[in-house]
Amino acid sequence: MTVSINVNGTPHTSPATPETPLLYVLRNDVGINSAKYGCGAAQCGACTVIHDGQAIRSCVYPAGSAKGRITTLEGLGTPNKLHVLQRAFIEEQAAQCGYCSSGMIMSAKALLDRTPNPSEDEIRTAMSGNLCRCGTHTRIVKAIQRAAAAKDL
Repeated sequence: MTVSINVNGTPHTSPATPETPLLYVLRNDVGINSAKYGCGAAQCGACTVIHDGQAIRSCVYPAGSAKGRITTLEGLGTPNKLHVLQRAFIEEQAAQCGYCSSGMIMSAKALLDRTPNPSEDEIRTAMSGNLCRCGTHTRIVKAIQRAAAAKDL
């Protein structure tokens, strides 16, 4: 049995079963390193990717359900041309250890795609499912506000 998925615009086939968590397929078969295993229960957000415009927790999302386009941090920008959210996170120093950063950026991308000018409350609500043990939440909110103001999403 195999699973076919489209990751960052490139089709991939995995020998995984349809029930295999998408995170395992992304990391083990596709070679994506940005989505992280955190809790394995969709509680921390470290594994967040975007599936057809929606932020999902890939640690519990069945790979067989991943029809359509999956976007990971690797699909947003390049080292030579960072995505506006990546630049904003750097400029606001919104990461310390960096473990949560990918999930934070992907959740923020999904938010800004559906709400280009979110209020601080909307940002905090959208990001409430992403945990940062280092405590950079205030800088994360500022980074998202900076990215929204940049208008080059």
